[in-house]
Amino acid sequence: MVRPHLPLNALRAFEASARHLSFTRAAIELCVTQAAVSHQVKVLEQRLNVTLFKRLPRGLMITPEGEALLPVLRDSFDRMADMLERFEGGRVREILTVGAVGTFAVGWLLPRLPRFQQAHPFVDVRLSTNNNRVDMAAEGLDYAIRFGDGAWHGTDAAHLFEAPLSALCLPEIAARLREPADLLKETLLRSYRTDEWSSWFAAAGVAAPAPLVRGIVFDSSLAMMEAAQQGAGVALAPPLMFARLLSIGGIAQPFDVHASMGSYWLTRLKSRPPTPAMTAFRDWLTSEA
Repeated sequence: MVRPHLPLNALRAFEASARHLSFTRAAIELCVTQAAVSHQVKVLEQRLNVTLFKRLPRGLMITPEGEALLPVLRDSFDRMADMLERFEGGRVREILTVGAVGTFAVGWLLPRLPRFQQAHPFVDVRLSTNNNRVDMAAEGLDYAIRFGDGAWHGTDAAHLFEAPLSALCLPEIAARLREPADLLKETLLRSYRTDEWSSWFAAAGVAAPAPLVRGIVFDSSLAMMEAAQQGAGVALAPPLMFARLLSIGGIAQPFDVHASMGSYWLTRLKSRPPTPAMTAFRDWLTSEA
């Protein structure tokens, strides 16, 4: 694409004036005189053959033509500033966008992430959390860390590890439980996966009614565990992800019974070629796992 000569000084003067609706405040930001800003805006107006501002006794009012131009310039200048900030020590900082199941992010990834940043200082990780339902293309993710069987259409999946589920509750609730069947008398907190408690009771050798319909349904193990800590009932969640709570006695695991419902996977769209930052993260994460 052949671009015409861009009057960058005039464009900057207009963008700053439009944000402040004042030539004076724009001049302070740009470290020039008010007259210089006003002159640059007039040069741009003459070039475009439009009026960008209505000059008022106390400030400026942007015209419809100015309103059409402003968001394009604001986005362009923000993107240029973002790119320039990514250069450090003679290298460009790479951005890596990762989406992760909230339980995994809080319970496993965050305590380890400083090690990745120390080993790869030129990678800026942008982490978002979800409840295992994610649209990688729409959200612009390089990677998504998911829980399941590894079969997601159009994705490449690298196995990380299993995280079996077990009953977790307040210590005072655990104290009154003598055998797994006693849980049938308790309020069972559930996820949107309807077969988890049935699988756990089967692993414990307990004939449980099916389906188990009592209890609140959660879309996040983090929310479920918060409810369990507040005494709302017994959660079914991976102890590995709540090791800190277990170690300080904030939560208890009354029975050494587990139900394996899937694994954590590092996934990317097959249509997304790996970047150096993506390769570094994948190698580090699979090594940690």
